[in-house]
Amino acid sequence: QVQLVESGGGLVQAGGSLRLSCAASGRTFSRFTMGWLRQAPGKEREFVATISRNGANTYYAESVKGRFTISRDNNKSTVYLQMNSLNPEDTAIYYCATSPYAPGPDTVYDYWGQGTQVTVSS
Repeated sequence: QVQLVESGGGLVQAGGSLRLSCAASGRTFSRFTMGWLRQAPGKEREFVATISRNGANTYYAESVKGRFTISRDNNKSTVYLQMNSLNPEDTAIYYCATSPYAPGPDTVYDYWGQGTQVTVSS
């Protein structure tokens, strides 16, 4: 059974930073694309970032490009999202997800974590 467990969310002031982690189990981590998506109150879930199986290729939403960095450690079966220069518009529940398909902004994911709340105060 595939499990994805996010951690690292919390409350931060505008301009601050957070690092999210997602620990995966139940499938061979290095064989799958990983991604981060988010859902703000009253809005649909949206793509944030994705990374290829070996970490060589990454893609970002325009709204986070230059501020967020996705990375992965295949030895630890963990994917990370480093978030810098946070602003209140980044407030959302952040989900990690795994996909058997190539990375991209429209990648379809088959397993999701439970999410971690990120709140940015102004």
